[in-house]
Amino acid sequence: MGNGKLKTADIGVVVYVLAAFIMLIVPISSGLLDVLLACNIAVAFTVMFGCMFANEVLNMSYFPTILLFTTVFRIALNVSSTRLILTTGDPGNVVRTFGQYVGGGDIVIGVIVFVILIIVQFMIINKGSERVAEVTARFTLDAMPGKQMAIDADLNTGAISDAEAKKRREKIQEEASFFGSMDGAVKYVKGDATAGLLITFINIVGGIAMGVLRQGMEMNDALSQYTILTIGDGLVSQIPSLLISLSTGILVTKGSKDADFGSVLIGQLFGVPKVLYLVGAVIAGLGVVTPLNTVVFVGLGMIFIVIGRVMAGTIETAEIEHEADEEEAAAEEIRQPENVTSLLQVDPIELEFGYGIIPLADVNQGGDLLDRVVMIRRQIALELGTVVPIIRLRDNIQLNPNQYIIKIKGVQVSEGEILFDHYMAMNPGYVEEEITGIPTFEPSFHLPAIWITEGQRERAESMGYTVVDPPSIIATHLTEIIRQYIAELLTRQDVQNLVNNLRESNPSLVEELVPKLLGLGEIQKVLQNLLREGISIRDLLTIFETLADYATTTRDTDILTEYVRQSLKRAISNKFFPSNETTSVVTLDPKLEQEIMSSVKQTEQGAYLTLDPNKTKAIMDSVGTETKKLEDLGKMPLVITSPIVRVYFKKLTEDYYKDLVVVSYNEVESNIELQSVGMVTA
Repeated sequence: MGNGKLKTADIGVVVYVLAAFIMLIVPISSGLLDVLLACNIAVAFTVMFGCMFANEVLNMSYFPTILLFTTVFRIALNVSSTRLILTTGDPGNVVRTFGQYVGGGDIVIGVIVFVILIIVQFMIINKGSERVAEVTARFTLDAMPGKQMAIDADLNTGAISDAEAKKRREKIQEEASFFGSMDGAVKYVKGDATAGLLITFINIVGGIAMGVLRQGMEMNDALSQYTILTIGDGLVSQIPSLLISLSTGILVTKGSKDADFGSVLIGQLFGVPKVLYLVGAVIAGLGVVTPLNTVVFVGLGMIFIVIGRVMAGTIETAEIEHEADEEEAAAEEIRQPENVTSLLQVDPIELEFGYGIIPLADVNQGGDLLDRVVMIRRQIALELGTVVPIIRLRDNIQLNPNQYIIKIKGVQVSEGEILFDHYMAMNPGYVEEEITGIPTFEPSFHLPAIWITEGQRERAESMGYTVVDPPSIIATHLTEIIRQYIAELLTRQDVQNLVNNLRESNPSLVEELVPKLLGLGEIQKVLQNLLREGISIRDLLTIFETLADYATTTRDTDILTEYVRQSLKRAISNKFFPSNETTSVVTLDPKLEQEIMSSVKQTEQGAYLTLDPNKTKAIMDSVGTETKKLEDLGKMPLVITSPIVRVYFKKLTEDYYKDLVVVSYNEVESNIELQSVGMVTA
């Protein structure tokens, strides 16, 4: 049904455009010309009223194309009527009526009316519309980056959904291309007016020549007949042209992007009773004091005063009704059972702050925290290959003014305090002399620091301190917390989105793996295992190909993770082992590896260790002793094990040493140089 309607509409447009080209080439009868001229006037009125009552400019997004089509059609009509005037002297009822009726049958009056129409269209409406379209196009394009940033900010605070953000971005693009097109399309209208003027001049000269030379008419008769017909022809094409110009002006000067033209216009003009009273008094006063027609002016003044009184009554009634509606709505809200469904929603990540920190998040006060949140999401997407959920920012009056807390799934996981208008200075260990300030701790890594004022900043930096501003402190803290909990934040829906993205480029791989070999939940567990240890999942193709290779032999997600890690050895080596220097590591005693493997118990739910608590404590003490050697050298705490033990040793140590990196020999590139500084024993 929809396709049928579309085809009919397409045929209508094609016929309209083709008719214009046929008229340019093929002579048509005066009767058909009358019909087409009437259609042209009807189309012009349709366009004008359509522009007046469009709720927003994008409702007329094809207006530049409409301008082009109507202009071509009108010029074709001009050519056809010119051909009839010059060949038969009878261009039909419409042209003759316009020439005689509008011009009052008088050549001079007809010419004057025609010239006035041309001046109004050419000098006033066209010139104004052209300038407004030009300026609007420039401002719309200039405002695009700001609008995009506002959408990103709303998206990150959770004010709008991803779908709404996409819709708004598309609307901005459409507006920019529309106003850009309008800037060019206004030139059609300007050119059309010029063409009308030239055609009229050619018609008069050509008509007189035809009348005198071909038909043997007297000069005066030829001048009279052909001028009236030409003026009629000019008027019949210039009036629709004027309507289209007016439509262009209405569309580009619409103040509100989303308003009903008529009601808003009347409301703005006649919506203030005080204005109507004053206008009525002035008009009536002019009728009484001056020799102007007393009846007309006093009568009109009284009409304005009466309208003002009616408007005042309407406004009072509307206010009373609005108050009554509000009271009724409030009462209804109280009577209704509470809708608790909305309270069940838990935000994945929340940043709550006291009122003293609000200026950092308020764009109007120069705060850039929202922009930094956008950058955090981009940074982690690039670094770890996963999309961070929306980070909701909200103020909380129950917190201390300078306090902020970070929540993951509605539960507080970290907090910090900042001093607004201060800077945090941290001693990297080699400062020349200490600076005075308020002692504190850096919230992300709990390093000792001091708060200093703006005036002390340059001095502190020159002494070697690392100086950070409050928004950077919060952003760094938030980034570290997200990195820490990113595995927990990866949902099945996120995994489904990643799968869908990969399916576009590698459909055969995805079809082989999901859901034939592994379910969405099992893939989610593997990706979470990787993220938990800071391994990027951006190379999803390699991950999925490895899973497809080994999922036929095992569905144990821990073992599959180990296979995936080995296939990502280049990325792991690049992350933990600089290629141009020897990396210091701690190794595992082979006897200890054997003990760990012999204590592994396999169950349907997965594997677990059955080590003696005393043995576990001895291993942890040894890990602490050996990794301290690395920390004293300023190196990352890194233990290297055989492939089969890695996953179990990591599970054993993760509750004691969260930052400990455990890598297997199979995850290290062959060109990496390692140096053992200790061995973990029990």
